[in-house]
Amino acid sequence: MDSTLSPEAALASLAWQIELGATEAIGDAPVNRYDLPDKAARPPATPAATPAATAAVAPGEAAAGRAAAAPPAGGDPVAEARAAAAADTLDGLRAALGAYPHCDLRHGARNLVFADGNPAARVMIIGEAPGRDEDLQARPFVGRAGQLLDRMFAAIGLARGDADAGSALYITNVSPWRPPQNRDPNGEEIAMLRPFMERHVALANPDMVILMGNISCEAGLGRRGITRLRGHWAEAYGKPALPMFHPAYLLRNPPAKREAWADLLALRARLGQGAA
Repeated sequence: MDSTLSPEAALASLAWQIELGATEAIGDAPVNRYDLPDKAARPPATPAATPAATAAVAPGEAAAGRAAAAPPAGGDPVAEARAAAAADTLDGLRAALGAYPHCDLRHGARNLVFADGNPAARVMIIGEAPGRDEDLQARPFVGRAGQLLDRMFAAIGLARGDADAGSALYITNVSPWRPPQNRDPNGEEIAMLRPFMERHVALANPDMVILMGNISCEAGLGRRGITRLRGHWAEAYGKPALPMFHPAYLLRNPPAKREAWADLLALRARLGQGAA
């Protein structure tokens, strides 16, 4: 049987593997999959404590001693994130985020996707995480969902490319790295990235933030349920916050655009650009 792939089929196969999260096509060294594991390479078993040593310490004291002697590997990722996020400028925050070693999402992403638009904008949009197009271009909201987002906000006179802070947008995501297979960032990842987002909002200092989708609401408000949260002003990162449907959700559920339009009108009213 002829197993030769056509150029089109080979390209489709490669794109499929990239979507699955493959980052390396050929290793640096050959691997013989028929080799048996080297038994000698196994780490030696930890010797059991002697009865005398065990009897010398009460059970409760022993547990406390083990907890004190075995701190989490690499320290506390959230505490280290708070320390790393103490930047004085947006460029400094971007550099600190790029150097932060504890979020494993960085290993499967091509680029760090920090922000786009005018940092002086009155409105800051916080999305969830980059997708394939965003990862390739290192800019948030540039795929189909991003194109819809641009059209949505253009309808009320706001654009990411506007130099006027009053009609501009500043856009970022909870996660600056694309999760494998476009999954949602998990709770641990959200917690360690939150200090960076808190500092990001403080440095940009918008008048209000838009929380796009459930992940953004979880990071900013501590809860999910976008269908209940949307349309109701809250407070996140010390700023007035309006939860809204993510544009990707609107692409899958066009009837929800009616609610999204109502939220846009509420935002315009809040900005003082017209009546809701």
